[in-house]
Amino acid sequence: MSRRAFQIIVGALGLLFALFFAVVVLPPLGADPDVLGAFAAGFVNPYAAGYATDAIMCRCVLATWVVYEAKTQGIRHGWIAVVLGLVPGVATGFAFYLLLRLRHARGDSGA
Repeated sequence: MSRRAFQIIVGALGLLFALFFAVVVLPPLGADPDVLGAFAAGFVNPYAAGYATDAIMCRCVLATWVVYEAKTQGIRHGWIAVVLGLVPGVATGFAFYLLLRLRHARGDSGA
């Protein structure tokens, strides 16, 4: 796979999840802004709890990685990935961070 194809696919996947979040999650949250209740709904059964816990742990791993590489690799703006890992979610935050790392490795300014 070429670098360009990788960038397009990862970027599209991150945006696709953000779009899914905006269409599926935000409307009911706007109608009933109970964020704690929305969080708890991810644990309504063992299967949902497994997926929710996986997403939470992935977000923790992403945040740890971002903080570590900020110090060891000098990657700037990783905090944006940490925020995106919360809302809309890890898929978007992770995609953003992969693209940020790729840009940093290439030596582009502003990365």
